Amino acid sequence: MGDDASGSGGGGAGAAEPLLKRARYHPSCPGCRVDRRKEESEGFPFTELSCLWLVTICSSLPIQSLFPFLYFMIRDLHVAKEEEDIGFYAGFVGASYMLGRALTSVLWGVVADKHGRKPVLVITLFSVVIFNTLFGLSSSYWMALTTRGLLGLLSGMLGPVKAYATEVCRKEHGHLALSLISSSRGIGLIVGPAIGGYLAQPADKYPDIFSVNSIFGRFPYFLPCLSISLLAVVALVACFWLPETLHIHTEDTILDNSTEDVEQTISDTNAEQNGGGCLSLFTNWALMSAITVYCIFSLQDVAYAEVFSLWAVSDRKYGGLSFSSQDVGSVLSISGLLLLIYQILIYPSVAKSIDPITLVRTVALLTVPLLSSYPFMPALSGFILQLAVNCASFLKNSFSVTTMTVFSIFINDAVSQDLRASANGLSITLMSIFKTIAPAVAGVIFSWAQKRQTALFLPGDHLVFFTLNVLAIIGLTFTFRPFYTRSCRTKH
Repeated sequence: MGDDASGSGGGGAGAAEPLLKRARYHPSCPGCRVDRRKEESEGFPFTELSCLWLVTICSSLPIQSLFPFLYFMIRDLHVAKEEEDIGFYAGFVGASYMLGRALTSVLWGVVADKHGRKPVLVITLFSVVIFNTLFGLSSSYWMALTTRGLLGLLSGMLGPVKAYATEVCRKEHGHLALSLISSSRGIGLIVGPAIGGYLAQPADKYPDIFSVNSIFGRFPYFLPCLSISLLAVVALVACFWLPETLHIHTEDTILDNSTEDVEQTISDTNAEQNGGGCLSLFTNWALMSAITVYCIFSLQDVAYAEVFSLWAVSDRKYGGLSFSSQDVGSVLSISGLLLLIYQILIYPSVAKSIDPITLVRTVALLTVPLLSSYPFMPALSGFILQLAVNCASFLKNSFSVTTMTVFSIFINDAVSQDLRASANGLSITLMSIFKTIAPAVAGVIFSWAQKRQTALFLPGDHLVFFTLNVLAIIGLTFTFRPFYTRSCRTKH
């Protein structure tokens, strides 16, 4: 019956549909050219999404790359009067990036909607090249704070890149594109700290290659920052292969004004159905509840990332592992490799066989015993310690990437496509606020925990990982009604 209907309607509705599609195209509009390509080709845009994968990874590398060496950097800047206070000062350096991003995420979303997604991607990568390099050359605590804050202010691509991923491919490939962005970002957040751990203090680790009197000897944390900046240059070049997807319509239209009037009428109808545009986002409970859970788990994830590095490099007398930054880099690089294998071979099958929200609840429950085991690891040594730390690190990061991927999809599915960029901008702003709080509070709690090694209740680092578990339980609670409501688009 469907075939007959389409055939019999070839002279009526069938003819009107191509006419209306043609009316939407503007010869000089880059977004229209992308839409035309999507209609003509049903294939997956490998070139565009490969470039976007590289861009996303390179922009994510500096976010947490400082954590393995931040403890030593604060120590060398001589801002902490006592060793137990290093975590306190380290927390504010870790938070400065997120504070800067929280202040400008909405602004960059507006820029992306008015002037295009691609300029925001270029500005973000350019800021990585400049300010991440300057951070490695920091000679004072305030210079480190300032350069990280400026890097956050100019890092506005996280929201636009999600919108771009769905716009550059056909609708049936949208979820795969978003999953690719989430996984590449997760890999960048793991590989970045691995680079920081391996390449920090090169004159001490590789004296045959780097002299103490060289620039890398005088600035021991410059090499990892420079390496990431050079990778950002490569990604900047890759941006030239990315087409702009924003629709920029001028006076040059393919059909006459009468057809444009029809298109305008359709646009007005869609606007009415969206219930007031961006303001409707705040009354969309499926969206706001998804963003709330996303923010809670993001808070826990960033707090864990800072605590793990501080805990691993701190002395055993304070409950740490006495790792070097290179040891931390080894753990994180192994986690990154295993995470890549997980994303490619395991996660797609798991996501298809398990309901997404059930998957999130499962990993949240598994996080509790996993984090509870960390304070007992200093009692281990040798191969057993390395095996335990590497397995725990991989599991925790795979849990985090799974949760972030699922809720990125939930957020995009909770709104129509014309509100997707605004929804992502809102989620990035709120998430950045939570991520600003996370490193600062984690650093304060970590510093306090190191001073209470003999406490009767939750001594030392038991307090730190107990706090992380509380956040996991809160996040799990918010995945149930009445706190969380799923969009009809995400239900099987």
